Amino acid sequence: MKTKNPKSYSSIIATHKIIRTIICVILSSISIFPFLIMVINATRLSSDIQTGISLIPGVEFFNNMDKLNAKSAGLGVSVWSAMFNSIMVAVPATLLQVYFSTVTAYGIVTYSFKLKNLAWAFIMAIMMIPAQVSIIGYMQFMMKINLYDTYWPLIVPAMAAPATVYFMKQYMTSALSLEIVEAARIDGSNEFATFNRIVMPLMKPAMATQGIFAFIGSWNNLFNPQMLITSTNKKTLPMYISSLRSEQFRSDYGVIYLGLFLTVLPIFVVYFALSKYIIAGVALGGVKE
Repeated sequence: MKTKNPKSYSSIIATHKIIRTIICVILSSISIFPFLIMVINATRLSSDIQTGISLIPGVEFFNNMDKLNAKSAGLGVSVWSAMFNSIMVAVPATLLQVYFSTVTAYGIVTYSFKLKNLAWAFIMAIMMIPAQVSIIGYMQFMMKINLYDTYWPLIVPAMAAPATVYFMKQYMTSALSLEIVEAARIDGSNEFATFNRIVMPLMKPAMATQGIFAFIGSWNNLFNPQMLITSTNKKTLPMYISSLRSEQFRSDYGVIYLGLFLTVLPIFVVYFALSKYIIAGVALGGVKE
């Protein structure tokens, strides 16, 4: 029986590696290209943008920034105030969503109780209901309890996030050893101490992943703020960016691209801040006993 030539086998592996690398580079370039164009156009004049795509940055970034600040006077709120308002909503909403969703998933995974399957089915059913269906009733309820035109209706509901609960439950089922939880209980640890000191550190990769998604969802949320916020000085950044479609901005593409760039900038910051936990979790998951 003939055996394969080791050199031939090594060349095949090297060829496959080169092909995979080329494919990854192509897909990464396609993904990055729109963001690159957005950043470059934020530094160009509107007249230059209309002439076509350029990969060479311009020198009009601060000029576009001055235009954006000047024209923001007509909107009643500056871009920096709108960004601060979005931070005031997105950060606490993200923390509440990730923490309480993880607590809920922990309870479902580690406890056995009556109607457990029914409770899980109820959570999954809520995940299928669009937010637009209940927004009118929710808005009327906020008016009755005097929370309309405040940030609380945008922050508190983040604690109930069925999609995040589903992801955390699936992750815990495969990554959390119940023997560790039982050992902590035997040693006298209460449930919250067990969760906060033992379970949460093990769940960091999943929590970081869901933290990124939760922050992006809250940061980019336009529908709920438009329904629940009426004060001009309380506008969030997506509400501010939607105002760029008005007549005073419609022809100034450099200002529009600059506004879009400022919108996605915090998302990149959050991603790079949390990505190390995701990478660490993937590396840890690859270690076998």
